[in-house]
Amino acid sequence: MWPVRLLVSGMQAKTWGASLGKQVGVWAAGMAALVCFLATPAIAGSSVGSLPVVKAKASSSTAKSGVSPRRKARVTAARPSSAQKLGLRDTEDALDLKSSAALVIDQDTDEVLFSKNAEAVLPIASITKLMTAIVVLDAGQEMDEPLKVSKVALDTPRNNRSRLQVGATLTRGELMHLALMSSENRAAYSIGAAYPGGLPALVDAMNRKALELGMNDSHFVEPTGLSSDNRSSAQDLALLVKAAYQNPVLREYSTDSDTSVAVGRRTVQFRTTNSLVRNPLWEIGLQKTGYISEAGRCLVMQAQLAGRKLIMVLLDSAGRYSRVGDAERIRRWLDAMPTAHAADETPAPPEESATVPEGERDLGRSGSDTF
Repeated sequence: MWPVRLLVSGMQAKTWGASLGKQVGVWAAGMAALVCFLATPAIAGSSVGSLPVVKAKASSSTAKSGVSPRRKARVTAARPSSAQKLGLRDTEDALDLKSSAALVIDQDTDEVLFSKNAEAVLPIASITKLMTAIVVLDAGQEMDEPLKVSKVALDTPRNNRSRLQVGATLTRGELMHLALMSSENRAAYSIGAAYPGGLPALVDAMNRKALELGMNDSHFVEPTGLSSDNRSSAQDLALLVKAAYQNPVLREYSTDSDTSVAVGRRTVQFRTTNSLVRNPLWEIGLQKTGYISEAGRCLVMQAQLAGRKLIMVLLDSAGRYSRVGDAERIRRWLDAMPTAHAADETPAPPEESATVPEGERDLGRSGSDTF
């Protein structure tokens, strides 16, 4: 029997060997595939030099600065102001003012102390809000009445920034306060829209008031000053300031340095757009700033200077801080005067140029007086 058993054992061994061979073959094939897979990056890396590679070319300035290439910022050239187009910025004066038009008068006697292009009719930007406030107060509307903040819907491409949320509820008094102190456009527009008869009636009342005050060269088309069609002269604006000063509400609202109001669920703080209000060297009874590109930097004030009540108008001042610098030049000139100059006298230039300390610059934190 043992030959039979030996034969069977041999056949089993042959079968087991064949099975083992198949398994070893499968394992070997798998290992070969794994080795090829792991070797692929190295092979690709060794051959990358022979393949075309596309790289972004950095500009020479970018390469030198070591800054990664970025999309170039779009630079828009500043639009010339209306006074600049008329050549008024080239007008020289004894005080070397940067404003194209300026006027300083004695509030009590109407004596003209300084004049420069005072008859020129120019855009007045947010100085408009003074007339808006006067007309609204003349209408006798309740200052405690709650009003909805309206979106400024004017035919102007201007960027109308505001920190007042559309639909928020503030009183008419709060809105007028923000319009005069922080030059908030939505605030001025909202009280204008709530005027009896709406905006058309308000604009008509503004133009009638201008004629009533003797502002014969002035014209208004809307309540904020965003439109360059709101125009006046330094002479006319002196009359506006003189009239506005008679109202204690306008004096208080325009000369506050800051205030906080509830806008929705948030309490938002607003600051004045005129840094001179916070300057202890100035005793300001009423003021308003303004800016759009067509009008340049504008400023009107009633102030106590050199022992007398004065009205000051500065239009189309070139440069962000130049209207404050011009006001300081005028103040120093007035302080240096031994007696009041007559209108036909030429003022002597100040001994030193006016500088604006860092803490007194006209920063305009509301985000709205850029208009």
